[in-house]
Amino acid sequence: MDPNSPPKVEIRNVHQHVDQEVVIEGWLYNLRESGKILFPIFRDGTGLIQGVVVKSAVAPEVFANGRELTQESSLRVTGKVRAEPRAPGGFELGVTALEVVQLVPADHAYPITPKDHGVEFLMDHRHLWLRSTRQRAILGVRHEIIKACRDFFDDRGFTLVDTPILTPSACEGTTTLFEVDYFDEKAYLTQSGQLYNEAAAMAVGKTYCFGPTFRAEKSKTRRHLTEFWMIEPEVAYAGLDDIMPLAEELVAFVVRRVLDHRRAEIETLGRDIAKLEACTAPFPRLTYDEAVEILIEKGSEITWGGDFGGTDETLLSEKFDRPVIVHRYPSQVKAFYMAPDTARPEVALCVDVLAPEGYGEIIGGGERLADYDLLLSRIEEAKLPREAFEWYLDLRRYGTVPHAGFGMGIERVVAWICGLEHVRETIPFPRMLNRLTP
Repeated sequence: MDPNSPPKVEIRNVHQHVDQEVVIEGWLYNLRESGKILFPIFRDGTGLIQGVVVKSAVAPEVFANGRELTQESSLRVTGKVRAEPRAPGGFELGVTALEVVQLVPADHAYPITPKDHGVEFLMDHRHLWLRSTRQRAILGVRHEIIKACRDFFDDRGFTLVDTPILTPSACEGTTTLFEVDYFDEKAYLTQSGQLYNEAAAMAVGKTYCFGPTFRAEKSKTRRHLTEFWMIEPEVAYAGLDDIMPLAEELVAFVVRRVLDHRRAEIETLGRDIAKLEACTAPFPRLTYDEAVEILIEKGSEITWGGDFGGTDETLLSEKFDRPVIVHRYPSQVKAFYMAPDTARPEVALCVDVLAPEGYGEIIGGGERLADYDLLLSRIEEAKLPREAFEWYLDLRRYGTVPHAGFGMGIERVVAWICGLEHVRETIPFPRMLNRLTP
């Protein structure tokens, strides 16, 4: 590379190169022409910048090539960075040279034009829809949330342990699992890394896993995907009263990180930032009993012993300006591995964290059964194959201790923080009941 050639820079860093000539590699976002001046807007994945191409100031072929540019044509553009408060982002590029890498043919125009498109059309073109300003903002927030989660646990001495995606048995029955052929036997796509996480916690003390999980629920609600990502911590020598504050601290930490590092993206999405700024610890805490009383007062038909539906979660969250923690649900609505409250065996030492504004459960977890005999009886009651859980029972045979953990679904957190109506925009390529492409 010629040491005298202009430096290649990302649009997000152009403020560091005011009055300098630079090269930007990207795509044409939009083009406006006014007389003998072109106003192309370029994007490179990090931001947008307006270019100015003055016919009298550039070679004839530069102006001609600029006029022929079509939406999403790829290019390398050279120009001088100027501060311009009226331009998007506060800077503009005085274009001096332009190299077209690929010109999108005018007779085969980019499908997503600057007009309203139906949701199904956009989902069918998801691979292109990702290039929009809105979708890039969501991807940026998702990235920040994931990084914040990792930093939160890494800085607190947790060890990341990867758990398997293919499992020989189900955690809670097979009705909502995807079954796959595994050579000469059946296997399942994992719903959770939790059981394996418990083994890891007995090895390293504090662990977390992060990866894709799968639920074969035939649900079409705005909160459900069949493939989603979950971060799951597990802590040895811990109980419900230890992981409730851990969950609270994690959520508050993630929101603060997004506000500190991704405020521009949040503003692009039109999110009410004041509602996110209210998300500070401590969060309100309710027992399941207290939550049921509130729901009945609000007109819900729930009775004690039933699990909360989406409407119930929305009604509860309306009462608070930040996430609410609900603990000690009836054992009958929770998984076989949840520890019972010794003071009230009919309730489990479990916890859900419900996001405000009707976004529902974002965290679910609790204290695990550490007692071998009780765990075995629960496995038998659930009619689960004992042989598939012998390794899990080993954790209670050899050095069992109180331990607890939870799972946080990334997509629901993204939906809440971004203020999205549907979870389908929270992941680059969503998998839903009726969608497996693109």
